[in-house]
Amino acid sequence: MTEEEAVAAMYAPPAPPPSADASALVARLRAQVEHAVLGQREVVSQVLAGLLAGGHILLEGKPGLGKTMLVIALARAFGGSFGRIQFTPDLMPSDVTGFRLFDMKSQTFQLRRGPIFCNLLLADEINRAPAKTQAALLEVMQERQVTIDGETLKLSPPFMTLATQNPVEHEGTYPLPEAQLDRFLMKILIDYPARDAESDIVARAASEAPGDSSTAELQVVATPEDVVRAQAAVAAVQVVREVVDYAVAIVQATREAKTVWLGAGTRGAIALVRIGKAIAVMHGRHFVIPDDIKAASLPVLRHRVQLAPEVAMGGQSMDEVLKAIVDSVPAPRQ
Repeated sequence: MTEEEAVAAMYAPPAPPPSADASALVARLRAQVEHAVLGQREVVSQVLAGLLAGGHILLEGKPGLGKTMLVIALARAFGGSFGRIQFTPDLMPSDVTGFRLFDMKSQTFQLRRGPIFCNLLLADEINRAPAKTQAALLEVMQERQVTIDGETLKLSPPFMTLATQNPVEHEGTYPLPEAQLDRFLMKILIDYPARDAESDIVARAASEAPGDSSTAELQVVATPEDVVRAQAAVAAVQVVREVVDYAVAIVQATREAKTVWLGAGTRGAIALVRIGKAIAVMHGRHFVIPDDIKAASLPVLRHRVQLAPEVAMGGQSMDEVLKAIVDSVPAPRQ
């Protein structure tokens, strides 16, 4: 028995695997999304993990790296509805949620649903909208429902928001407060693709006619109901106490580290376990091992932690600090 098999046997509970269908679903979705989004395999994996965990994602990367195409491709792959909101300083909460408009012909108020009524919502440049509009979106993300003039409307599952931020332009922006950032399950960084992948992207884009898109070739390989069932399977994945304690220990280590000014809260530990479950399913397992928690640590914690001022001025990045903290916490071994 290899060391990996020994670790797996250690954390495998005596229960039948409930996640085989979910694992197969992820493989089908990945194949379609990666056909449209080249050179971003790790990003695609993290987004799929967020979808399985039923959380929302903050995407950060420079313009032109395929953030919008990724969301459109994922929505098309499972036949879900797609919505997009371009956040601007004059955007109002009703532009997100919807409103009631008086119809002169019928002499009644008619509901006009906002773009948030969809399965996958792209909130583009969320930090360009004022705090009131940001709060309206985050409330819907948390409650999965909208209240308009006293009427509560449920959003159709699955519902997932992928909000983008531009890391290089901060003029005229309204940075999200820490409490609102904590509502996002993960923060995923999109970087430039490798040279070969970028050459493929350029060659493909240059051969397309204006208005064409590589997402038009994608097949629908699942349904929204399939995604909901996969999310339920992920929630049912078993986690032994030792692995939960490991996730809590990592979060507590961020509070005790001298390199950190503000550590992650309890919601960070919950997010680590939720994404750990999704990663386990993506690897065909129905149980979580410590390596799943470790793999989830950077995207789950990087927006929940603030560096000490002297560390930030010294040039250390958030990911470098987090890697050191995670490596300092001993993983459970039996």
